[in-house]
Amino acid sequence: MKNVLLPTDFSENAWNATKYAIELFKDEECVFHLLNTYTPAIVSSRFMGTSMGHVQESNVRDNSEKGLKDLLGKIKKNFNYPKHSFKTISSFSLLVDEIKDIVERVGIDMIITGTKGASGLDEVFMGSNTVRIIKSVKNCPVLAIPQHFEYASPTEIAFATDFNRFYSLSELQPIIDLAKTFKASLRIVHVQYEIKALTEIQMFNLNMLRKYLNEVEHYVHTVSELNSVSKTLEVFAKELDIHLLAMLNYQHSYMEKMTREAVVKRMAFHTQIPLLVIPELGMNTPLKSSSNRENAVMD
Repeated sequence: MKNVLLPTDFSENAWNATKYAIELFKDEECVFHLLNTYTPAIVSSRFMGTSMGHVQESNVRDNSEKGLKDLLGKIKKNFNYPKHSFKTISSFSLLVDEIKDIVERVGIDMIITGTKGASGLDEVFMGSNTVRIIKSVKNCPVLAIPQHFEYASPTEIAFATDFNRFYSLSELQPIIDLAKTFKASLRIVHVQYEIKALTEIQMFNLNMLRKYLNEVEHYVHTVSELNSVSKTLEVFAKELDIHLLAMLNYQHSYMEKMTREAVVKRMAFHTQIPLLVIPELGMNTPLKSSSNRENAVMD
């Protein structure tokens, strides 16, 4: 059973991500954890009494709980997948802190969140919450859904890599699982500033990658960089009709540029497809077993 965390602020882009998540896992046993965090606005008046502060917190909490109840009703009105169940979490907390706690406590398999669309000078952030989640959560994949993206089964998945790093199976598992579920073609895309032969280390890592993907239809594409890595991947995704772009979040490679805040923000703005960011897990991280998942329930 999968545990999927859906942070929501009850906006349209959060609803869009929720719809995507439900459709993505419609045939799998899933518990969706709907999370809304709240913090009362800071009262500026020094004459405001303590009791008023409690009243304000109570009002904000009531709004959060009502919002989650309404969201649950909306989901049940629009979807009826028998393998799905839902839990709501209303928390007086900062969003990223609460997400990190829930990921650990519940055993979350994936966080799915919406990204805000923007253009020109309005490009403030992905939104900033999504960037913070990607940068802060070190043990759970994050799937960011663009604001206006309509669900399409991910039968074409791109995985961006430079082959400079050895990937562990636990890191690749979310991509493999999606590819198998949707019988997808996996496009391994290597962006080079200048096209040249792979080094010995890169060849070794590519060969190991292919071994991991032996049950998945996959192709390797080497492409020249166009202005930036993000722009190159955007063009690649458009030309090959990619439904989902995946990448690992690690340092010391060109991919580091993709996970720095400014560039991740830029990617989210200009990439019109879902972006799956997988944290660096390393060789010693065990794959989650089904028994672990069954034991991961909310307190």
